[in-house]
Amino acid sequence: MFSYRHAFHAGNHADVLKHTALIAVLRHLTQKDTALNVFDTHAGAGLYRLDGDYAQTSGEAADGYLRLIFKQNEALALANQAQAATKNTISKSSLEALPVALQDYLDVVASFNKGQCHKVYPGSPFIIQSLLQGRDRDRLKLFELHPTDAKTLRANIAQLDAGRLITVHQEDSFEGLKKFLPPPSRRALVLCDPSYELKTDYARVLAMMTDAVTRFATGTYMVWYPIIPRPEAHELPRKLKTLAQRAGRAWLNATLTVKSSKLTTDDAGDVVRPGLPASGVFVINPPHTLKAQLTAALEAAAKLLAQDKNKSFEVESGSGA
Repeated sequence: MFSYRHAFHAGNHADVLKHTALIAVLRHLTQKDTALNVFDTHAGAGLYRLDGDYAQTSGEAADGYLRLIFKQNEALALANQAQAATKNTISKSSLEALPVALQDYLDVVASFNKGQCHKVYPGSPFIIQSLLQGRDRDRLKLFELHPTDAKTLRANIAQLDAGRLITVHQEDSFEGLKKFLPPPSRRALVLCDPSYELKTDYARVLAMMTDAVTRFATGTYMVWYPIIPRPEAHELPRKLKTLAQRAGRAWLNATLTVKSSKLTTDDAGDVVRPGLPASGVFVINPPHTLKAQLTAALEAAAKLLAQDKNKSFEVESGSGA
């Protein structure tokens, strides 16, 4: 269960979806001054190097965050080239703008780098912390069970000198979250994004969300999940939808597909697995602004990140009535 390391996958298309949604949710929740408790159930190491051995081994960021940056810079270069005859240059702001939520995601990640460098990719703990800056009443609790990642996470968090505002818990979050709900402020966001390396993770996610909604019905709960040829992966969002409906809570489900999930063969006749073709985020008690924001952002992301003709996106929602 300790073989998964998010450093191999940092900045991939699943992170684009997850972190775009996370930022949009937090932007809304932080509009109120009331204290907010944020829980990251599978925090990872917190910060990742896109020029490091792990990220370069998989190269997944090149088809995710880095592709968005490349496409944006390519559009700027082509536009400037077209204007060369008049000796004028144009800025990014004068190009066709990306949807607000997708641009916000790019800007947040860029804030962890200097200039045009794109070597550092923030995991969800640092993205969350960056949006909570200046809000001294908020609390961020990070769960990470992997011993190496938990050690790295503690070291990375220590650089922030955040004191009691951020705490790291090296324990099983599926059980550990229970003691914190409901929070004293009655405002909370829970981000749950396990690796799903174990098939039992799907059932444990559903059990965690069922317990959380029972304990604290008005919290905002965000679950990331892979979309792969496995029954449990397709059943999870359906079961989460049923949970939300039975509890009388609003819900939203957003998916992003960048390529086909079919197996192929190479010139030697060997089977080639496609890797992760798609993923989704399911949100219970989503902000009322989230559907429109993600619809625009994922329409653009699907076009920019498409690896074949099978690219697509979907955003559906329901009320708690």
